[in-house]
Amino acid sequence: MLDRPDLLRLLDRATTKRVTVISAPPGSGKTSLLRAWADRSDLRHRVAYASVDRGQQDTQLFWSALLEAIRGPASSTGAAAPGAATLDGDQWVDAVVAALAEVEPAVLIIDDLHELNLADGRGQLERLVSTLPRSARLVLSSRRNPPIRLHQLRLADELAEIRADDLRFSRTEARELLAASGITLSERAIATLHQRTEGWAAGLRMAVMSLRGHPDPERFVAEFSGIDRAVGEYLMAEMFERQPSMIQNLLLRTALVDRLNGELADLLAGLSGSEQVLLHLEDANAFVVSLNPSRTWFRYHQLFADFLRLELRRRHADEIPDLHRRAAQWLDHHGEIADAVRHLLAAGEWPDAARLLADHLFSLTLDGQEGTIAALLRLFPAGVSVDHPELALAHAAVELAQGRLEEAAARLAQAETHAQSASPDRRPSLAVAVASLRLARARRSGRFTEVLEQVSLLDASTAGTSSDLIAMSSELRAVALMNLGIVETWSGRFADADRHMTEGATLAEAIGRPYLEVTCRAYQAFPSPLSSLATARDRGRQALTVAERHGLTDHPVLAPAMGAIACITVWMGEFEEGERWLRHGWSVVQPDIDPATAVLLHMVTGMVHAGRGEHRSALEALTAAVRAQSLLTGAHILATVIAEWLAVTQARLGMPDEARATIAAFSAEHEPMHGIVLARALISLTEGDPAVALAALGDVRDMAPPPGFPAYALVEAHVLAGLAYLALGDQRAAAASAEAALAAAEPDRLIYPFALFDAAELLNVLPRHQTAHGALLVDVVDLLRETPPPGRDRGQASSSVALSRSELRVLRYLPTNLTRPEIARELGVSIHTVNTHIRNVYAKLGARDRSTAVQQARHLRLLSNQLPSTRPI
Repeated sequence: MLDRPDLLRLLDRATTKRVTVISAPPGSGKTSLLRAWADRSDLRHRVAYASVDRGQQDTQLFWSALLEAIRGPASSTGAAAPGAATLDGDQWVDAVVAALAEVEPAVLIIDDLHELNLADGRGQLERLVSTLPRSARLVLSSRRNPPIRLHQLRLADELAEIRADDLRFSRTEARELLAASGITLSERAIATLHQRTEGWAAGLRMAVMSLRGHPDPERFVAEFSGIDRAVGEYLMAEMFERQPSMIQNLLLRTALVDRLNGELADLLAGLSGSEQVLLHLEDANAFVVSLNPSRTWFRYHQLFADFLRLELRRRHADEIPDLHRRAAQWLDHHGEIADAVRHLLAAGEWPDAARLLADHLFSLTLDGQEGTIAALLRLFPAGVSVDHPELALAHAAVELAQGRLEEAAARLAQAETHAQSASPDRRPSLAVAVASLRLARARRSGRFTEVLEQVSLLDASTAGTSSDLIAMSSELRAVALMNLGIVETWSGRFADADRHMTEGATLAEAIGRPYLEVTCRAYQAFPSPLSSLATARDRGRQALTVAERHGLTDHPVLAPAMGAIACITVWMGEFEEGERWLRHGWSVVQPDIDPATAVLLHMVTGMVHAGRGEHRSALEALTAAVRAQSLLTGAHILATVIAEWLAVTQARLGMPDEARATIAAFSAEHEPMHGIVLARALISLTEGDPAVALAALGDVRDMAPPPGFPAYALVEAHVLAGLAYLALGDQRAAAASAEAALAAAEPDRLIYPFALFDAAELLNVLPRHQTAHGALLVDVVDLLRETPPPGRDRGQASSSVALSRSELRVLRYLPTNLTRPEIARELGVSIHTVNTHIRNVYAKLGARDRSTAVQQARHLRLLSNQLPSTRPI
């Protein structure tokens, strides 16, 4: 037997209360725990242990056994209680209480209390509890709650409870049990065994007995279930056979479903009132587990469910297909489509399963359940999808979700070919499904023209009068808007993208499609003529808030928002914060499936390295961006800037020939762009030819962006012109260019170009008293020098606002998206303490909210570079 010191300590603490109840299913280790605890030599109490015989109905035998346990085996019933045969129940209780008083302090353990079946058992037990000597303790162990008023004991704080969850073996304990038995298993097999048994002690012990000497332990664990002979015999004797025939019928006929409620149980078992039966079984620890706080949904313990399904096959095999069909019909009616498909397949009705899957394919993909679709497809008979349009569509959706675009195209062609053989009433919905999947494929491929064509096809497909298609029209429109917006974003049509994404997010929210809404809002983190960089960054953060509300915080659809926010933050010179967004973006992105977003993340990674002068690392990241871009068939809005910065980095590393080759390769496929002009100018500068650089730049003012767009290229052009003038010795012209660069950078705080081109020397020629952009200049110089501004070093800032050490600890978590309870758990303090510190921080920083507090703390240099390793907001 495995020593379980944590359980022994739990029982130690429990017996400080007047009454301890241990309630758990059979085989949970209740008796083993009690005997191990009672056998210890360091107990301060005298322990009296008594076990109730099976089906005990004799008052005298029950209470005399307790007296014998208290006084020791030398005593007899007659000596303990003269005239015992004439004693009633209350007198027996009084005799036990008197015996406990004689040997106090004492702990009386009554094991297997569920076997007690006395006429007035409840009244006698309650009398025992109410008259128990002050120093005595009572431990009641049972498969169900003992029939006494537990709520009164809870209110009086005189009750300790040990339940099934407390007795369940942890994975570590399961590993120790196997090791103590001389059994060696892989970690994967240990995890499987623990998951199958759900930590049930008897299940683990029976598995251990079977594993001893088994020639292939790993295979045994892989196949271990409730149909194992030892497990089945135990469950039959200790659980199933003890139930009335009506409950046995319910258990058998409902075991086919993974979870059930009263209505579904009534349907399958042909009964009424099943919910009350399930509640009773859960209360009786009969391997029934409730799944929600309101206790309306249930499941069976996995081993018990396996056992019941085997018994169903033995006793009622002919009923099984019909039970599966009934379950499928109910689940379909209640929107549980995946489970309904599984039951249709189990009933052998794979054509109906295929039709049901196809009917809901669109909905499942909108909910991001492509993995579920793939799992369902693996359940269909081999080869049936070759000429079946519905299954071909489902395979296409899976291939598309996994980034296999060519395979998806082949499946779609297959579906279109065989759709003609479908019944006339099926053809319109099949056409809609094909068009929607082609739209998604065109978007993934970056084919902007094809996306427009597929949107038109969708409009045409839903122009009929079918009620099903009408119901789908809002969802289809939301999908079309989303795909249009994504392609427009990567194609640089930001105004159109912003309009379509806003409309798509609003529609998705209205029809209750959170996956679509979050995807649309994620792309609103990109700037447009309608929103500044700061506004775009805020909208990206709002997308994360929406995602968190719907449980999509770590979903790949958020990667574009992460990348966009990282990019904006780096442009503003906040490299550390940009890196945090990048880390989170890389943690959720699926580069093979979404190469366009991978391009963005690689590019921003290169930006950070280049801005810090880490040119070799920047080269690696930008080269990776080019490789990711090669996976796209359409133009990518970042192609120009990646080519520019790659060429710039190559030139900075003394690779001018490679830089020119990068420019030439880009120019051969694209129209001349400002970024290429800037790269040529930088190459000339690195080769010591500033005059040629100036000539390449031409009239810098020609690089002014359209109204509403940030002046990225204009800032870079003025910085490069200034560096060229400085190299020519014309400090006045250099100062004028620096001032023009600051003026162009000011509206959106475009600090990054000054770091990219290492413009510290250029800014030194600009007299501080002659610039109209003094605050921005200080921030730029501060970034380039990597030192705090004069008079505002970290020590002075900290003392000026007098934050305590504890307040500083809390402050370090405010730039993250951890909630206050999560911060409390990270710090190991109460939520009240965290709330107090945050209020003090707000007051001392003069902040009204979290965002303002973070901004002010960064302004004062209170937030160091070593922030907690956690999620960025």
